[in-house]
Amino acid sequence: MRRSGHAFGINRRGLISSAVLLSTPALLRITSTLAQDASNLLPSWSDGPARQAIIDFVRATSDQASPHFVPPEERIATFDQDGTLWVEHPVYTQVVYCFERVPAVVAQKPELKDREPFKTVLSGDHEAMAKLSLHELEEILLATLTGMSVEVFDTEAKKWIETAKHPRWKRLYTDLVYQPMLEVMQYLRANGYRTYIVTGGGQDFVRMYSQQVYGIPPEQVVGTAGGTKYGYDKDGRPFLTKEPKLLLNDNDAGKPEGIHLEIGRRPRAAFGNSTGDRQMLEYTGAGDGARLMMLVLHDDAQREYQYGPARGLPDTKVGTFTQQLYDEAMNDGWIVISMKNDWKRIFAFE
Repeated sequence: MRRSGHAFGINRRGLISSAVLLSTPALLRITSTLAQDASNLLPSWSDGPARQAIIDFVRATSDQASPHFVPPEERIATFDQDGTLWVEHPVYTQVVYCFERVPAVVAQKPELKDREPFKTVLSGDHEAMAKLSLHELEEILLATLTGMSVEVFDTEAKKWIETAKHPRWKRLYTDLVYQPMLEVMQYLRANGYRTYIVTGGGQDFVRMYSQQVYGIPPEQVVGTAGGTKYGYDKDGRPFLTKEPKLLLNDNDAGKPEGIHLEIGRRPRAAFGNSTGDRQMLEYTGAGDGARLMMLVLHDDAQREYQYGPARGLPDTKVGTFTQQLYDEAMNDGWIVISMKNDWKRIFAFE
């Protein structure tokens, strides 16, 4: 892959060489700004290149005296969700939701009871469910997420997310948010950045909890989106029905496409954790000026999970981080965050 040349934090020669062109007073102002209160920032992060890259990037792009200053309207940061902001193993949270919705769907459509993949889900055989193909998962998602009004979906999804618990920690899925990433988003917002979730998950599903969990309003969630149809109920009131029609597959190349469609600006910073985020980071790094691209590597089996297969970690179909992606990150100056080494703690409840 071509070298982007715009990553920020691993090699700061660009910042230093630009700074020497400034007058001494201007340089002193930048140095003073970069030094102040550093010990209080990102407290869940260990000292190291990853933490320092975030601090350097934010301060350089938000300080008017900096040659890398970015106008407030251009300060956009995008975050993948699953595996980047919260736990995605052993299976994506929304897939769990859809599996648990299958009995209700089959009750309305009994003809699905003996038809795959619904038969496998109804059996409760988790090993068999883990082997379902992408096409079969898509069939389940379409059956469980469509054919209802937007309001009905919102009510059911919200009720589920408020009660559903992860099988390992026995805690709400919304408790399993990475505290270090919450701190990054808060730090960015405090310095004039707008933070967006750009996820392969369902846009409507994530919007149900994004404000409460991440401080990100629904209109700043870009995700896989299905069609809706306008109509009227028996009393003549207008409503929207969710249809089994895919409008945007917000994964891989769909991420930069979705960013252009719904945000309209190229991000200055992008955070991901898998091959599905590659194009979003490439697109971010292809812009001019200071850029920050980061990938979370799950290498802590004790506190969370360990998977890759980059760097010899176990292979996985959920949140795959290949060696090829790792090599591209190293070549293009993206920063790989080691969950084990860069995060003092992972969850707020630790």
